[in-house]
Amino acid sequence: MSRRLALVSLLVADYDEAIAFYVGKLGFSLVEDTDMGHGKRWVVVSPGNDGTDFLLARAAGEQAEAIGRQGGGRVWLFLHTDDFVGDYARMSAAGVRFLEEPRHEAYGTVAVFEDHSGNRWDLMQPKA
Repeated sequence: MSRRLALVSLLVADYDEAIAFYVGKLGFSLVEDTDMGHGKRWVVVSPGNDGTDFLLARAAGEQAEAIGRQGGGRVWLFLHTDDFVGDYARMSAAGVRFLEEPRHEAYGTVAVFEDHSGNRWDLMQPKA
């Protein structure tokens, strides 16, 4: 039997703004952008390398209150890399807002950043 977490849904206010951030600033790939009718789209982005993909879901109604707060104000998404220095430099140059300088921990090199909505992420290069 084979299983993996395939998609995580991220609430966003606007599809195109979210695509611009995840593809343009983080360097994710746009896997799918399908019109579902009635203003809804099925938008999937991927960090690549068999990582978990993200469904960018436009919030409706009371869901809008959770945009940028899906992790309750703490880091809840972890983007692993094998080139921390390069990714940090590229993301910083693209305008990604890092909340701290990179630091070295027992588990690897890490820096916290926010996505365009305010969700907190770790950019992390785990120790080998």
